[in-house]
Amino acid sequence: MAIKIIVSYDGTENDTDALALGQLLARAGGSLALAYVRHAVEPEEELEKRAQSEAVELLENGARWLGEPDVPRYVVISASTPEGLRDLAEREGAELIVFGSEYRTTPGHVQLGTSAQLLIEGGPIALAVAPAGFRDRPDATIDTIAAVSENGDPAAGETATSLATGLGATVVPRADDEAGLVVIGSKPGTASGRVTLSAAAQYLIDLIRSPVLVLPHGTALRFRAGA
Repeated sequence: MAIKIIVSYDGTENDTDALALGQLLARAGGSLALAYVRHAVEPEEELEKRAQSEAVELLENGARWLGEPDVPRYVVISASTPEGLRDLAEREGAELIVFGSEYRTTPGHVQLGTSAQLLIEGGPIALAVAPAGFRDRPDATIDTIAAVSENGDPAAGETATSLATGLGATVVPRADDEAGLVVIGSKPGTASGRVTLSAAAQYLIDLIRSPVLVLPHGTALRFRAGA
């Protein structure tokens, strides 16, 4: 069964980076969906219709960018973007949420936005974050993948191997600028199935210039190419 991938999309350029990364990861054996979180229902009927219509149109624009008009799209109502996305992922059985980097991140760098940061503080879902400007890389591919695990948890290595098989990539031993994507496991002591990053992992994300994929402790993603 294909891994379900939700891309958080709000129409900004950095969330277009998330579209580009999500589409690329789906090639390894995943099914994409787009989600936008509205924070409240408007008090007047006409205002609510307009707000919902604008949200639907925003996601349709994302589908057009992908060239996938039939991609599932979800408008979520939640006071909290990360909580809305988490609840959607759990309801739909999604295993991965993809984000763009924080607004005004230097091109080529990864910076976790507020929603991604909150979800890696004990959340139950794997997260991927695209570098700023990833959307502008023509015919982007991932040729090399590195795995980082601090406690012997095999999830990062297994996920890297699965992705490499699906993408025709090579697993490399070092998480440096030569790695096209870095898979990071949660820190020692994290509860099984939950995400928490160590200070060293956070620092690594600040340094590297490639997409990152952060895993819940003990939870590998098993991509199936062609699924």
